Amino acid sequence: MADQGHELGWDSSIENDGSDFVVLPEGDYDFEVVDFERARHPGSEKLPPCNKAVVHIQIKGQEGASTIRHNLFLHSITEGMLCAFFTGIGQRKKGQKVTMNWNAVVGARGRAKVGIRKWTNDSGEEKVFNEIKRFYEPEAKAQQQPSYQAGNF
Repeated sequence: MADQGHELGWDSSIENDGSDFVVLPEGDYDFEVVDFERARHPGSEKLPPCNKAVVHIQIKGQEGASTIRHNLFLHSITEGMLCAFFTGIGQRKKGQKVTMNWNAVVGARGRAKVGIRKWTNDSGEEKVFNEIKRFYEPEAKAQQQPSYQAGNF
């Protein structure tokens, strides 16, 4: 499991400026789920209040490692995204009905398309961060059967 840090005390010494933040270029990457939190979505114009899972997805690129926080909303409107995630980590096959097994999410691996999102903060400074655009279905690993032909070795 990746280093998830530690709690600081009120009198702890600090020195890490956070300068090791990495934004990966857009593209397809292998990932590992390193953590997840249960949370609540308060509701918005597009989605009513509901539970949500915040999964922490670690990706290692040539530029370094990046951990992306990705929200999965537990609502029928976003069921397709939940299905894509659980298919992507190998807990379900496309079209299969499954019960989401959150206990098996941490440590799961898969492949995803990563994008870059830009936004401007209140002081007018442009910020960039990575986001998950989609999860890929695992490639079927065809079992290689030795081909046998009479007379050939």
